[in-house]
Amino acid sequence: MTNNDILRRIRYIFDFSDSKMITLFSLADHQVTRKQISAWLKKDDNPAYQNCSDTHLAIFLNGFINDKRGKKEGPQSEPEQHLTNNIIFRKLKIALNLKSEDILKIMDIADFRISKHELSAFFRKPGNSHYRDCKDQILRNFLKGVQLKYRANIKSKAGFKQK
Repeated sequence: MTNNDILRRIRYIFDFSDSKMITLFSLADHQVTRKQISAWLKKDDNPAYQNCSDTHLAIFLNGFINDKRGKKEGPQSEPEQHLTNNIIFRKLKIALNLKSEDILKIMDIADFRISKHELSAFFRKPGNSHYRDCKDQILRNFLKGVQLKYRANIKSKAGFKQK
């Protein structure tokens, strides 16, 4: 999955407007323009498309954490220069305040079964003997489950009927 794809999916899941996206970046002490956001959200074949760097996605995810959980005291943590699916997964877990059981339920919503032990391997340090790389399929199914869970809540709050 590309950083742009992840950014698009998160924006869709939580129905973020351009100004909300800009606010999320500013919550991580970084300024972006509406034009940058628009270029990152475009499809790959659009001539105005720009690649979203690992650093920019890390800043966005840090701002998302600050928005959902509150800004921590003191200086903000530096955004990662290189992101892996494991780091992205961990940041989403923190932002949404999810425990392992919650993630397993979300994966179940997406019809993707995973054991608690497999899941814990994604959140271990890379040097740990039980560490496992999070593949695109895992992250994609997690985001699909989050979409099915949270997007349905947004629609029902807005007065739409749930399926």
